[in-house]
Amino acid sequence: MRTLLITGPGGSGRTTVAAATALAAARAGTRVLLLGTDRTDTLGAVLGTPVGTAPGEVVPGLTARRVDAGEDFRADLAALQDRAASALDLLGASRLDPEEFGPLPGAEELSVLRALRDAALSQAHDLLVVDLPPAERALALFALPEDLRRAMRRLLPPERQAARALRPVLGRLAGVPMPAEWLYGTAARWDTELAAVEAVLADRNTTVRLVAEPGPAGAAAVRTAGLGLALRTLRPDVLVAGRVLPESVEDSWLAGPVAQQRKTLDEWRQTYDVRPVAHLGRDPRGPDDLTALAVPGVPAAPAASVSAASTASGGKAGPVTAEWPVTDRLAEDGVLVWHIPLPGARREELDLIRHGDEIAVTAGPFRRTVPLPSALRRCTVDGAALREDELRIRFRPDPRLWPRTP
Repeated sequence: MRTLLITGPGGSGRTTVAAATALAAARAGTRVLLLGTDRTDTLGAVLGTPVGTAPGEVVPGLTARRVDAGEDFRADLAALQDRAASALDLLGASRLDPEEFGPLPGAEELSVLRALRDAALSQAHDLLVVDLPPAERALALFALPEDLRRAMRRLLPPERQAARALRPVLGRLAGVPMPAEWLYGTAARWDTELAAVEAVLADRNTTVRLVAEPGPAGAAAVRTAGLGLALRTLRPDVLVAGRVLPESVEDSWLAGPVAQQRKTLDEWRQTYDVRPVAHLGRDPRGPDDLTALAVPGVPAAPAASVSAASTASGGKAGPVTAEWPVTDRLAEDGVLVWHIPLPGARREELDLIRHGDEIAVTAGPFRRTVPLPSALRRCTVDGAALREDELRIRFRPDPRLWPRTP
């Protein structure tokens, strides 16, 4: 199953492109699920057919639905209270009625991640098209599974879970307080679910597609979005340039916008595979308008793929630094160099902080903490430089840790 994640700056037309892409694939004979993440029915407005929280057929081969954060939050709250019933009774706490509350901050993001995971693992369709939130929120969404798993490992280290069996004995002998059983169980279940989302994002069948309107604001947004995607080892397959004006316009007042769009498109083509989508002269509404946009298709699935389903049960995702190579320059310069591609990065926006066997990389408004490759853990940081859109961090072997050679 292919997964196409579509995002872009706010007001860029990403929902229109998502709907048009899904419609074109369905008409080509592909079984498509179109997943909307907006609180309002923006997909229904574009498709000309209301899209609800339950799956519904828009045209033959195309099913659409919206994420319902409120329903998911109420179900989670009820399930959490059921699992913690004994602890709540011991404390004399009264149970909460899920119907009394709306989604708490963060519930919407978790609902989107869960819907993405469930749809990708269901294998009920050939293609999943996700109309993600604007790029800034989408990038935060991509970071959430890894950041939450890292936080849980710090708060509840896996090695401490072995102490669960000793909790009754320790309690009788020394009164040592031990975390409740349900806390470890909940953390383990969340870790498994988040690992499944990470696996979907890392799968070779998952593609990110950026949508932006060419112009100064769009260029700035694309640079920032591309930087955030690169830091997460993601890269868009194509950049859809929306609402492109025709070059042959005769109206003098349009000459300036046309020249501005042409300049931005030329700059984008130096970095991205740009696919222009013409301005229809109106807001696209309904299948006919969406077909007239002639959006780019979805690339064929690669021959070999890391299956998201194969990693979902194991609680592990692929190595986060797999696409950040280390080159050996010990013989020439006495260092190992770690290469981190960061297209569009600027020196003044970069920062590095090492924490033990991890390193926190800040690029613009984004930060990611990743584990060091095994060889670099026995080294000290010797410096870093930005060259050709690539952050190159030099590591010098620590004599106290580096194996000695005869």
